[in-house]
Amino acid sequence: MVLPTKKIVILTGSELRHNFFRISVASNKNIDVLATFCEGTEKSLENIIKVDLEASKQLEDHVFNRSESEKEYFLSETFKEDWSNPQHIKKGEINDQSIIQKILDLKPDLIACYGSSLIKGTLLEEFQDRFINVHLGLSPYYRGSGTNIWPLINGEPEYVGATFMYIDSGIDTGNIIHQIRADMEVLDSPHDIGNRLINKMVIKYQEIIINFDSLNKMPQPTYFGGKLYKVKDFNNSACRVLYENFNNGVLQNYLNDMPHRLENAKIISNPSIE
Repeated sequence: MVLPTKKIVILTGSELRHNFFRISVASNKNIDVLATFCEGTEKSLENIIKVDLEASKQLEDHVFNRSESEKEYFLSETFKEDWSNPQHIKKGEINDQSIIQKILDLKPDLIACYGSSLIKGTLLEEFQDRFINVHLGLSPYYRGSGTNIWPLINGEPEYVGATFMYIDSGIDTGNIIHQIRADMEVLDSPHDIGNRLINKMVIKYQEIIINFDSLNKMPQPTYFGGKLYKVKDFNNSACRVLYENFNNGVLQNYLNDMPHRLENAKIISNPSIE
């Protein structure tokens, strides 16, 4: 069966992983990206660390190595022809009335979000049930910022993954569409895990957009032990624990005990795209 082309607007950031995302999605012949609104990097972790006088050398190295790893995984793909119609805006401007009106005038079938500011008001109302987001983390277990680093800091690699959901007014609280778990190898760095997951996420996101009309709504599972983190929580101490865990074999322990670990970290699969 030939599915109709989905006309979408993308809301995302401007870092390399975001550029990879929008260019990859727009290259799909079944997806027509009418416009991509790319928010600036003013509040990126890299820029925050640059002005943090208390940042440790280890934390600075972590952020630098993340950028280098993104180049290894994504840079070559961003040289492909770009059909994503990018429009660059400042961080937070996505909620400005002028941007909202541009999106409304385009009349997309869907809005697809990855890595933008928290969306408020009009767009949520106008695109209810047609506004999807990917949260790099497994909801409801980890929410907020850095949700695939904190499971590694807490010794819980089984909670590293991505959650596709409908956007609502909360922080990663919308109805779930589908979840995927990160693939890991024993010699991975934190950045290998994250960037390999982004590759996997981008492929799955395209499937979700194309098959949107047949998706089932999957409510978030009831879970009372979820954790919410903010950007400021990833500090020198957290970074130190992260690398101590890797040096002490956190991935080997996880891989050795994977069947038991996965029993405690259930994920939601949408039958429409499996």
